[in-house]
Amino acid sequence: MSLTKRRGSLRSLPYHSSTIQEKYQARLSPWFFPFTLPIPGLRTRRLWIPNPRRIYQFSVSRFGRKKGFLVMLFAVAVLAFTMFALTKRFATEEKTWPAFSGDPPTLVFKREDLQRIWAWEVASGHYPSRRRLPEQLGLKTVLENPALPPRRTSILPSKSRPSTSGVVTTRGSGPKRVYLDLQTNAPYPQRPPPGSIIDLDIVMEHCDFSEKKYVRDCLEVLRLGAGLDNGRRIRRGKMDNWKYIYLEQLDSGNETIPETANEEAPAAAAREVDAELGLTKKRGVEWELPPIALSDPRQYRPYLTLPTPCDPENPRVFHMFWTGPFTDKPYLALLSFLFTQNTGLHEPHDAPNPGICRPQFWLWINPGPAAAVPNPTATHDMFAQLKATPWASPFLHPRFKNVIQFKLWNTTEQLDGVPELAKEWRTRESLFNSGGHVISVNPARKEGDSSSSAGGNATEKKSDDDDMLSRTGSKSSNSYDRLSVILSDMARFILCHRFGGIYLDADTLFLRDWEELWGWKGAFAYRWSRLEKYNTAVLHLNKGSALGTFLFRTALKNDLDFHPMTVSRYLKEAHLEGLLLRLPDALFDSAWLGTEYYQRDRPPQPFFQDFGEFFDTPLSSSAAPHALGFDGFFKGAFSYHFHNYWWKPFDPARNWPDLGPRFEAGEKAARNAIRDAANAAALAEMEDDQRDLDWSTVLKRTFESYIRGERPTMYGEWLQW
Repeated sequence: MSLTKRRGSLRSLPYHSSTIQEKYQARLSPWFFPFTLPIPGLRTRRLWIPNPRRIYQFSVSRFGRKKGFLVMLFAVAVLAFTMFALTKRFATEEKTWPAFSGDPPTLVFKREDLQRIWAWEVASGHYPSRRRLPEQLGLKTVLENPALPPRRTSILPSKSRPSTSGVVTTRGSGPKRVYLDLQTNAPYPQRPPPGSIIDLDIVMEHCDFSEKKYVRDCLEVLRLGAGLDNGRRIRRGKMDNWKYIYLEQLDSGNETIPETANEEAPAAAAREVDAELGLTKKRGVEWELPPIALSDPRQYRPYLTLPTPCDPENPRVFHMFWTGPFTDKPYLALLSFLFTQNTGLHEPHDAPNPGICRPQFWLWINPGPAAAVPNPTATHDMFAQLKATPWASPFLHPRFKNVIQFKLWNTTEQLDGVPELAKEWRTRESLFNSGGHVISVNPARKEGDSSSSAGGNATEKKSDDDDMLSRTGSKSSNSYDRLSVILSDMARFILCHRFGGIYLDADTLFLRDWEELWGWKGAFAYRWSRLEKYNTAVLHLNKGSALGTFLFRTALKNDLDFHPMTVSRYLKEAHLEGLLLRLPDALFDSAWLGTEYYQRDRPPQPFFQDFGEFFDTPLSSSAAPHALGFDGFFKGAFSYHFHNYWWKPFDPARNWPDLGPRFEAGEKAARNAIRDAANAAALAEMEDDQRDLDWSTVLKRTFESYIRGERPTMYGEWLQW
């Protein structure tokens, strides 16, 4: 063997250090050594810091020379970052932990404006909650809260009250709350009384995922508190704290002691040096000037004091946005609305108004591609197309005209109708921005030339399936209409801010009456599954609110980005998350956590491991849909969100509107269209039911049976024609 080979083999042999040598080196190289650091105002301090040489010796002996050297570098990096973080946190004026996020700041409002936004919303009764206000606001005075009753006792004495940097509570000055027991032994549950209100503080106690609450347990509280089990419940222990629906009582007979002001606020104000301390402004822009323009706060009026059943300041309107051909997806959303909400269709057509505020459903139609401008006859063309479409034509029946309205979406008109955007939105390079991902639109396209293509290349020709700007709806997972989705991200905020009401994505089905949600005057969306972010698939904003003004002005300075993740950053950086309550997704999206591998040890009923199982229920659980029906589908939740799947039919065997003789013409047209598109064998197979029905099929046929007059609503009310 050559000398070179021998040296190589020796070099590859494992290295074993002497135990005696290690102990000797450890004695010579201690783990820590003293370091003198002068601190102003104090005597010279002697600190003990880790010895890098000792760390190197340990890492080499434990992991070898190469790996040990890398371990030592990693340890030094961690030590350096820790010292930097501690210095920034405790030795600098910012007193914040360093952030290494890839997301740039979005804030454009000063603290004084944020305080005014909070004060406006609280004074308008849009914060009916006892949850603490953010300390970072630095409020100096207690805000009167007309949506809260006075406390029975004063707040805790100063010795037991935690130290804060300002006022963190509001002072209730509103009517008394009477919590309801809605249990009944009738065959069907009763609707919530008119004017009832949901206490979302109580709901959060039972449903908050951050507090390790299970969706299954949350749904039990929701259905029992609303009386949805109508006598068919199992005896439980004491459930007084499960009552979450209340009525406001104008008689202030309960003895209360007014809250005292926070005595620490003046001291905090005196300590304040920089008015914007702790706020991180968006780079490259100035603070929003002049100060935010707000109207006078709304007058909070309890339901019993309203001159009419419907409050004009809080219209009960559900909004939904749709692009492309009308399919079974908006069809089923509308049917679920009629099956669950108190529309009054169970009363005779000429019956007097019973003094109840009936909700309306406004379906906004964008007739062409999202980047196109409607032509002058767009409204006439829209109704002509709806009338000729079997999935849509039933809702044009005169019986539904007071509860369902189709409205034409015009992007230009809608943006001009938002005062916060009207004068500046045209100066933006693009209207289509989602989470910072901007889709460019050719200027000719903005003016309505549908032949233009993306990116400004007018000579490039693409088919409708390949050209994102020409798509009208999602026909498959490969031809997803991303542009319309981005437009809908913005549309939901515009509609709620301009008209008030609640927005829902078109892949949403109603599961119960929303009366008590209308009673809760605060704004809300819901949680993005396991993340502490917003999902705006359900969104409630008050008409012309200060919160809406903040969102639009902030979005304008951030390239009109209304993606839920970006909106989450707007609110978090401004300490306004409390004004848009992030509800648990159990209320509107009960399957989401299970599809992301959470809470599978105790899943709700039904248990979906994937959203596709709503349309293709696994054989192992396929007995449940037909056996349990609508009553066994996430009972207690307000809605169900099936997350896209626009191309999957609800009922493959009967993929047409099955609404009975009154709408027979539309059914025949839909069946003929299927017959023309398929051969006889495929049609026969389609009309033949599978043995086990999927959940989507069961829900569709349940809602349709109500329109046919074969069953009542979920509350036992029969449709009167």
